[in-house]
Amino acid sequence: MFVRELSLTDYRSWDSVQLELRPEPTILVGRNGFGKTNLLESLFYIATLRSHRVSSDAPLVRTGASSARIRTTVENEGRELTVELTIPTKGANKATLNTAPVRRTRDVLGVLRTVLFAPEDLALVRGEPGERRRFLDEITVQLRPIAAGARADYERVLRQRSALLKTAGAAMRRSSADADSVMSTLDVWDDQLAQFGAEVTADRLAVVWQLNPLVEQAYSSIAPHSRRAGIAYRSAAGPELDEVAGGAESVADIRDILGQRLRDVRAKEIDRGMCLVGPHRDDLYLHLGEEPAKGFASHGESWSMALALRLACVEILRADGVEPVIMLDDVFAELDVARREKLAEFTADAEQLLITAAVGADIPEVLAGRRISVGVVEDDKGRRSQIIGDERPAEEAG
Repeated sequence: MFVRELSLTDYRSWDSVQLELRPEPTILVGRNGFGKTNLLESLFYIATLRSHRVSSDAPLVRTGASSARIRTTVENEGRELTVELTIPTKGANKATLNTAPVRRTRDVLGVLRTVLFAPEDLALVRGEPGERRRFLDEITVQLRPIAAGARADYERVLRQRSALLKTAGAAMRRSSADADSVMSTLDVWDDQLAQFGAEVTADRLAVVWQLNPLVEQAYSSIAPHSRRAGIAYRSAAGPELDEVAGGAESVADIRDILGQRLRDVRAKEIDRGMCLVGPHRDDLYLHLGEEPAKGFASHGESWSMALALRLACVEILRADGVEPVIMLDDVFAELDVARREKLAEFTADAEQLLITAAVGADIPEVLAGRRISVGVVEDDKGRRSQIIGDERPAEEAG
């Protein structure tokens, strides 16, 4: 799989750009803030319908524009698919597949599969649970695009149930009739939250169980003298859910566990006005030996764990029959020599490798390839990114 063409209009710092790409290493070089990362981010958005840098879509639209547009053509085993996404400042996103509108934007998931390594990956180890939940959901929807539907349904029910909980306490104090109405309505939302939450959790569990041995293997290769690495799912519903087998057959068991826990904590939820149980409060537990990586891992160990998570994603996608597009966003500048060499070794045989760097010398020689220079121009139209150079290796150019 590789991206053959990428076109952006009013996306972040780019007012307009069109890149033709090949299945080869391509290095985007330019100073920080010049827009290199925005190119990779747009491809990651096509693959996951999320940015790896921000939680909302508003920053993706160029200042002063009404919408941003991403258009990309992906080739996979001789078959070409073109996706176009329009991201408006107001309203819902729109998408087309081979120029035909799709009913839901998530219908384009699966066209492009990619793994992105970025400086933000350190937050997977040192950051809050939300970072790790995002990581799980991003790889899950690439493996099973249909999982995006369950996640969207869960988030919708969670918003509505949370809104009810915020007003439930006052309503129940007004009268017994109001109290009965609140309880009856909560019963309905609990059933839906347990069902959709079970589907989201089962998808995550299945991915965690596939990733765990791959993370252990990748980490031991990157840091052979460190402790054994591993990952596990940790549910706010309790340890009994962590032991449920991942997969479609486990959804009913997870639903029953979530349903019971929601009943157990209902009084506490009403008192606090918030939902305390569900996949929105779960975590991916990362450990080195018997200790959690967060708080106990050194800086080098944290980077090794972050790299191991991404390398495991590459392998899990390959095992699913697709060679993902690998993107390395300014990561070589963050790594010591040993980790640079190991990352280069793991990614050198990628079908398509897209790399950004502020300094071209940071890129290991084994990854030498086409080099595109990114700069900025500033005039009466404002400051915007542009391509200022495009060079191929000397042997190819000759």
